Amino acid sequence: MHIQSIPMWVGKGNNYAYLVRDDKTKDAVIIDPANPPEVAPVLKDQIKSGNINLKAIVNTHHHWDHAGGNDTMLKEFSGVKVIGGNNCAKVTETPKHNTNFKIGENITVTALHTPCHTQDSICYFMEDGSDRAVFTGDTLFIGGCGRFFEGNAEEMYIALNSILASLPDDTKVYPGHEYTKSNVKFLVSVDPDSQAIQELDALSQKEKETPGLSTMGAEKASDMSAQYASNANLGSSGITCL
Repeated sequence: MHIQSIPMWVGKGNNYAYLVRDDKTKDAVIIDPANPPEVAPVLKDQIKSGNINLKAIVNTHHHWDHAGGNDTMLKEFSGVKVIGGNNCAKVTETPKHNTNFKIGENITVTALHTPCHTQDSICYFMEDGSDRAVFTGDTLFIGGCGRFFEGNAEEMYIALNSILASLPDDTKVYPGHEYTKSNVKFLVSVDPDSQAIQELDALSQKEKETPGLSTMGAEKASDMSAQYASNANLGSSGITCL
């Protein structure tokens, strides 16, 4: 499994799209390609070089900065499916919770419904042999979580502590935005003596882009957003939410 992070709106929304490829077949999907001018040239270069066979757009939720590029992308890349929640633009397939689909021969994808940020939020857990990754959109960030735009604290608590926390600890985390540094600033202010938070702080200072550099195990050790979700006060916690 090869994963390429594609930054979008750097310095503004600090979004990420992700290109995920099955190494054997070169079949690939693009996750949340919300800004086609930044994403489409990358895909065209990969297609021209024979590196990918683009099969689908995958959306984590319907917000414009995640699914807003679907219409333009479909005009640029004909014949691809749109996999996502019911409210995503141009969606053709909505996988049910905890069901699987494949990317190529080797990547198994499990759709995990995590309603709260939006009611159609879906995280995608991917496995290829011993490689594991989860694409969390605006449900889980590194060191934080998303706002409750369409849900409540109980739903976010379930999403974080029941659904995502059940994934293997070595699962790499790929969030929808680069918010790590601001999230860690808050975490350090609350618990400066935590070794897990100190390690995450060091990571945020060293790396400009942090997707795939944290794991579910590290998040469970350092991310306080689950605790705040249970107290329904994330909006005033200081944790960066979208």
